[in-house]
Formats: sequence, C-alpha cells, structure tokens
Amino acid sequence: MSAITGEILTFSQEKGPDVKLRVFGDEFYSRYENLDGYTVGYDIDLGRFCYAYLIKGEFFSSGVDLSCVPPAKIWRHLKESEQVRNAKFETKYAKMNPPVPAYRTYGPNKGLLEGRRLSEGNIKGLTIMVQFKDVKSTVTREDVDNMLNGGNYTENGNFCSAREYFQLMSGGKLDYTNEVVGPVTLSKNRQYYADHLLVEEALDLAIASGVNLKDFDSRNERIVDAINFLYAGQTQYIGELWPHNYFLDLERDNMKTHFYMLSSLGRSKEDLSIGTFCHETGHMLCRWPDKYDYGVRDGDFEKSSGLGYYSLMSAGNHNDSGRTPSPVGTYLRYLVGWCDNVVCLDKPGEYKAEHGDYKTALIFKSRKPNEFFLIENRSQLGLDKYIPSSGLAVYHCDILGSNEWQGGTPTKHYQCGLLQADGHLDLETNRNMGDEMDLYEETADTAISHDTLPSSNLWDGSESGLIISNISAPGQIVTFQVGTSIQAKPSMGEEEIPKHAELIKIIEDAQVKIDEGLEKLRAIA
Repeated sequence: MSAITGEILTFSQEKGPDVKLRVFGDEFYSRYENLDGYTVGYDIDLGRFCYAYLIKGEFFSSGVDLSCVPPAKIWRHLKESEQVRNAKFETKYAKMNPPVPAYRTYGPNKGLLEGRRLSEGNIKGLTIMVQFKDVKSTVTREDVDNMLNGGNYTENGNFCSAREYFQLMSGGKLDYTNEVVGPVTLSKNRQYYADHLLVEEALDLAIASGVNLKDFDSRNERIVDAINFLYAGQTQYIGELWPHNYFLDLERDNMKTHFYMLSSLGRSKEDLSIGTFCHETGHMLCRWPDKYDYGVRDGDFEKSSGLGYYSLMSAGNHNDSGRTPSPVGTYLRYLVGWCDNVVCLDKPGEYKAEHGDYKTALIFKSRKPNEFFLIENRSQLGLDKYIPSSGLAVYHCDILGSNEWQGGTPTKHYQCGLLQADGHLDLETNRNMGDEMDLYEETADTAISHDTLPSSNLWDGSESGLIISNISAPGQIVTFQVGTSIQAKPSMGEEEIPKHAELIKIIEDAQVKIDEGLEKLRAIA
C-alpha cells in the first residue's frame, strides 16, 4: 500500500486535458481536491473530473467539470461520512486480499500480515512491463533490469537497486531478483484500467509471449512467488492504477498465482525510483503491515502519521522522490528474523548503536512478552539521509497494537511508535510526517525514564525500568547509557570533602540567624 497525504499530482482525463489535483488516501480509499480546495471525483460517463456533491454523507458527481466555475452551494474540503468511508474501505480490502483473516495487522501472526511469507532464500520474481493503447514509455527492459537487479546501482540518483536494498536490510538472508519481460500492450486506453484491473490481461499476454510460470516457484508448491506489473507513464493515484500489493487467484499452466504488485514505470528512465517497488515488495514477500494510519480501520476513524518518513512501510518510501527510501526499521526486521545479533539492554552500562548495522537489534524487554522497546541509530547517513531528524531513535513496540490506534491508551495504541524526543506527539496527531526534533541528540542528562516526556512507561502506565542517558552526538556510532543515570552522583573525592563540609557550615549558620530573627518578630508581636 502507498499512502498520499495532500501531494499535488497530474491526472489524465478521457475527454479533457490533464488536470492537477491534491490527493489524500491510499488504494483502499482516496479523496481528491482541485487546487482551489473543492472536492472532485471522476465522472465515467463524461470522461472528466467533476465537482462533487455530498448527499447523505456520500459523494456524487455534479456533472460540472473542472473547466467551469463551481456550482452554487458546493463547499471546499468536503469529506464523506465515516460510515461511507469505512464501507468503501471494507469492500475494496475484502476484494483484493487473500481468503484468510488478514484484515487485522496485529496479534494472530506475531505482528505480521497473514499469508505466504518469503523473507529468506533466493526468490525470483516475474516483472511484466505494461503499456496502454494510448500511453507508452521510453523506459527499456534493460533500464528496469538494472533498477531491480543491478550491482552498485546509482542511476538517476537511486541509492541502490531493489535487490541490493533487500540484501542490505536482510543481512544477505533475502536475495530477491527479477526476470523482466515485455512491454506487453493492453487493448484499451489507460483511463479504462482505472476501473478495470489490468493484471489478468497483462499476465496472459506475457504467457503468450513465452513466459513459463514454473520458473518463479522457489518452493515447488505450484505457486508463483511474486509477480510485478509496471505500467507506462506517471503513477496514477486513482482506482485500480494506484500502486498496490494484492492477492490474485488465477491458475495458468498448472500454476497458481498468489500475491502481486502493481506500480508505474514512468515516462522515461529519469522517472525510475526504487521506493514504491520496495514498499510493495515488503508486503508481498515479507508480509510487513503498513506503519501508517488508514483512518478507517480497526475501529478507528482518526488519521495519524504512524512512523511517517522514518519507515519504508509508512511514508519513507517517498523520501528523495523514492530514490533514497527509508530503511525498514529494526521492528519489522526483528519480526522476520533478520536480526541475528540481538543485544538485550537488561544490564546497566554503556552501549553503542552503529548506523547501518541492520543485522543487530538493541532491545529492552519488558515483563510482557508482547511489549518491548527498540533502540536504533538513525543519524542522517546512507538510506537515512533524507529523514527529518538525526540521532538516537527509541521505539515503543507491542505486537498486539495497531498503527491505526494513535490514542496511546492501554488498549488502543500503536504497534510500533517512535517516542518523539520533543514530546509533541506530532506523528500521533497527524501534524506532520516527522520533524527535526523527533530523535535524541547529544545530551549528558537523562533522555528517557519513567518520569520524562515522553516516558518509558508501559502502555498500562506502569514503569518498564528503561532509563537512557548520556547520549553521544549523531554519527556512525552513537553511544548511550542504560540503567542508573547521571542523577546518581559518584562519591566525592577526598579533596571535595572539606569544601562540602564548609558549605554545610554556612547553611547551618544562616539557619540559626533565620531562627533568631523569627523569635524577635514573635516577641514584638
């Protein structure tokens, strides 16, 4: 899934010129405004975007397209009711996900999404380049192959290839390569596929060209491990063209399809970036849940930012226009078993966090097996270059939580939340996707304990026992103290004792004088 929060994007119209719209939402539910703030929707009959009426909590086309002035009595920033939004979300989610109880992202599967997971080993995916009857791309098969499989790949400003990204995140445990085929040309114009999923037609065209699905079954289970569809042109954040990862139940040549991913190629190789591809692959292969808030799920209707720009599985896939996506984060790497070096912070002492050491998890376990804290060096280096803050990150984790629950109550709280150093809760209150005050910078004081803001208390309000102090400056290595903090002063040296005794004598003499003065005042009274 890939969320958009107010970005201005260009959309095509079947019977009109391209229009710029502000977009809010994801592939399950989205809302669009023109640049003047009026809510709009695509009118299939007219082939244009039109101003929207809000009738009984639901949008309907006014029949007036955006080349005209808004109709009378239409207000800016209209939103559908919670009930309508939730119903549309449920319908789309149920349609596009496997027939297992995958709706919840917490609890039953140890914090991961339900379904077939392929997070280790040599996995070979099939990537199908797709073009439309009316929209083509100059991106070549070689361009896509380099972006997905290349070594030391830095073209177009990308930090690495998709293969290198997952090798780095997994410590070499996942080697994900792709065979790139196509482009295949679909039978209809692009706008048609906003309402009609293109994947079956594109898959059949690829098979007709000679693709053998048996080449993409690493476990010999007659199941295709991964299929990616990359369509020509700019990303279309609308309908079935919104980048997504879904379940596809088809059978071809005695092979069954399973999860697939769909995104865009761009117009030319200058549009190629790895961010969204890696985000959707995280769902498809690793079964990572989104770390952002849908606003219509798990019984919660308020929007929040989740982990914002700090996680690939939140909004971090968009960092640097998708060319330098955020790392996955320790929490999700820990859940899929990529952290071979688990350092328990259960004993007082100095510890170090090395930037880019994705094999290591620094964990403080609480008395509750589902609830714990993770510490991570998120200095602005490498894949972290474009995150908003720099320093030591502290995450409060609970596999029974959900990043839909921003309330922070004992029963409704994030699955993985960043303890923002300024205590402002900007991510939870949807003020931003992260700012420069979120991470812990250099300090000799106690940075976090049971009585700081934010605190290290458990979600039920009780103390976890985690105390962090004496944090060094951001950099390749960040050191920090766990346990008894600097508030417990060391014993004085011999040379300090006379000074200490002298100070006590001064205080005692002053107190005697105060007492004598009070006695004289009482006598006068």
